[in-house]
Amino acid sequence: MAALGMIEVYGFATSIVVADIVAKTANVKVVAIDRNKPANADKCEVPLVMVVKFMGDPSAVVAAHDRGVDEAKQRGLYITSKIIAGLDPQVEWFAHLTATGRDKLRNVKPAKAEEAPAVEEKPAAPKKASSKKTSK
Repeated sequence: MAALGMIEVYGFATSIVVADIVAKTANVKVVAIDRNKPANADKCEVPLVMVVKFMGDPSAVVAAHDRGVDEAKQRGLYITSKIIAGLDPQVEWFAHLTATGRDKLRNVKPAKAEEAPAVEEKPAAPKKASSKKTSK
C-alpha cells in the first residue's frame, strides 16, 4: 500500500529545494507542490505557504520525509509535516490536487470525491471570428 508524505514550508524556493531533496533521497514520486496564502500573510516574514506532497512505499516516504524536514528546518522555514503510511485508495487522488482543485501534473480535474479521477481534458479549440456583417 502506498504512503503519502507532506511537508509544509514557507516560500516557493524552499518548496522546490525540499521537493528536489525528497526526490533524490529515496524512491518516491513528488505528486504535487501546492500553495496557500495564510490569513495572517501580512504578518509573516514569508507570506506564502507551500506543501510538498510525495508518494512511495512507507520506508522510502519516511526516509525522504526526514531528509526534507531537516532541510526546511535548516533554512528556518519549516511549518509542519505528516506521513500517512497506509493511504486509502479512495482518497489517494486528493494528494494530487492543488489549491485550484486540479491535478496539474496529470491534467485531471476530478468531478466528485466518490468518483475516480476524470479523463484527461483537452483544451477547447479557439472560436473563429464571424465574418458575417449584421444589419440593423
